[in-house]
Amino acid sequence: MSLDPTNPMNNTMRVLLVFEAVLVWLAFPGIIQVEGVQTGLAVGVCLALTAVFVAAAGAIKRPLGYLLGWLGQVGFVALGLLTPWMYAMGIIFVIIWVTSFVLGKRIEAKRRIDG
Repeated sequence: MSLDPTNPMNNTMRVLLVFEAVLVWLAFPGIIQVEGVQTGLAVGVCLALTAVFVAAAGAIKRPLGYLLGWLGQVGFVALGLLTPWMYAMGIIFVIIWVTSFVLGKRIEAKRRIDG
């Protein structure tokens, strides 16, 4: 489930992944201070998720980038296990991710029709 490398939505998807990497670290203080999660666990989870997002953003024009992007979406929602308010944030960003992907597929379909 990836887009063609020439699809203009690749840039949108890349930017979205970078925003999500930033949001992981904006959630970090709440994970520790509000939810009382151990710092080591919070750092490990946030670093792992950030690595997935950065790798996905870097490889977005290849199928691996999209695979990592989809895994990142699952991880972003799963961050709600550490702090429940991230369920809502994760779902919002999954909706944006899926919407962007669908729009990209529509662009590709339109290109095929137009020749």
